[in-house]
Amino acid sequence: MIERIHLRVVQAVEQHGSLTAAAKELCVTQSALSHTMRKLEDNLGTPIWLREGRSLRLTQAGRYLLNISNRVLPLLRHAEDKLKQIAQGERGTLRIGMECHPCYQWLLKVVSPFLDAWPDVDVDVKQKFQFGGVGALLDYEIDLLVTPDPFYKSGLCFSPVFDYEQVLVVAKHHVLAGRQYALAEDLRDQVLLTYPVATDRLDIYTQFLNPAAVVPKHHKTSEATEIMLQMVASDRGVAALPRWLAEEYAKKLPISVVRLGKDGIAKQIYLGTREGDAGIEYLKAFIDLARDYEHPAGVSDSQ
Repeated sequence: MIERIHLRVVQAVEQHGSLTAAAKELCVTQSALSHTMRKLEDNLGTPIWLREGRSLRLTQAGRYLLNISNRVLPLLRHAEDKLKQIAQGERGTLRIGMECHPCYQWLLKVVSPFLDAWPDVDVDVKQKFQFGGVGALLDYEIDLLVTPDPFYKSGLCFSPVFDYEQVLVVAKHHVLAGRQYALAEDLRDQVLLTYPVATDRLDIYTQFLNPAAVVPKHHKTSEATEIMLQMVASDRGVAALPRWLAEEYAKKLPISVVRLGKDGIAKQIYLGTREGDAGIEYLKAFIDLARDYEHPAGVSDSQ
């Protein structure tokens, strides 16, 4: 039978490189740890590791067990935390993952009234999931995911909270500034600045450039919105961002906003949750508050 200690050992050895280091991490003797894993290997009828000098290399069975460990252990820790909170009469913490980098300022405006309404619920925002949070949601590392690109998967549900338009941002004196809209061909000789996201998940590519078979002159990435827009203002490139964010920065930087195509690119922000959490009152309250809260500047339901 596979027990929790087996999962913890496999994970610890992978993280620390040896049984000795894993034993120290888990506060057990190396001999006890070795005995535990040999017994598991005997029961399974297959080795977990192969020795290569002083190091250990996971076998196919060991690699599979490591994948199980990475999924199951966070779930168990989450369950224990929840049960402790219930036993102590606490509601716990709402852990929010960001997959929409420009939405952080909007999120702060929603978090503030939520904390006032739910004094026994803390909020923790995890921006490290901003470019791939579905796995974190499935693995119980977060409870709610803010994303413009819902990935519909069994066990998850996504609620739209507001609409927005994706636009092109250029320098104030750029050749495209003042245009009613830009065509894909206009970006063929431009440097395109984006967040570090795969191009198959960037709307500027999937909904604008790719259909016209256009590739920009160069494609550069930046994680920081402020730096990206400073680059745009200095005419080092153009960027595609939500209209509400671009117009907010246009008040303090010499940049202009141009529609992408005659009809524009319409998008939505979604909040992703696990179906099994539908009964959690404070989670539902946060989603309701996000829907009802005043939209960011420049956003309207008609876009």
